[in-house]
Amino acid sequence: MPTNGTRTHHNAQARPTASRSDGAKVREGFTKARNGGVSIARNTAERSVDVPVGAALTVTDRVADIVEPFTTRQTANRELKAIRTRVERELNRIERRGATARRKTRTRVRRTRNRVERELTRRRRNVQSTVKQNRVKAGDGLKRAQTVVQDRVSTLV
Repeated sequence: MPTNGTRTHHNAQARPTASRSDGAKVREGFTKARNGGVSIARNTAERSVDVPVGAALTVTDRVADIVEPFTTRQTANRELKAIRTRVERELNRIERRGATARRKTRTRVRRTRNRVERELTRRRRNVQSTVKQNRVKAGDGLKRAQTVVQDRVSTLV
C-alpha cells in the first residue's frame, strides 16, 4: 500500500495529500464538468440519430411481415382464407352477442309490460270497486231521501 497518501484502487479510505494545490483541484473539476457536458451532448446527438433509424427499421420489419404472406399466389390464397375465417368467426361472435342482448332486452320489456299491466288492472279494479260503492251509497241515500219526501207529502195531504 502506498504511503504517500494518494488513493489506491484497493483502499477507498486513503486520502489525497495536502500537497495537492487548490488550483489543481479546480482544474480537475473543470475538466470533469467539461467532459461530462461533452458526454451528455454526444449521447444526445447519438440518440437523436438512433431513434429515427430504429423506427425506420421497425417499420421495415412490420411491412415485410405484412407483405411476406402475399409474395406467392399460394401463400396469398392461404392468408386470405385465414383472414376470411377470422372475420367470419368474429362476425359470428358479434351476432351471438347481439342476439343475446336482444333476447335479454325483450325479456326485460315483457316483464316490465306485464308488471305495468298488472298494476293498471289492480288500479282499474280499485276504481271500479270505489265507483260501485259510491253508486250503492248514492242509491241508498236517494231512496232514503225519497222516503222522507213521500212521508212529508203524505202528511201534508
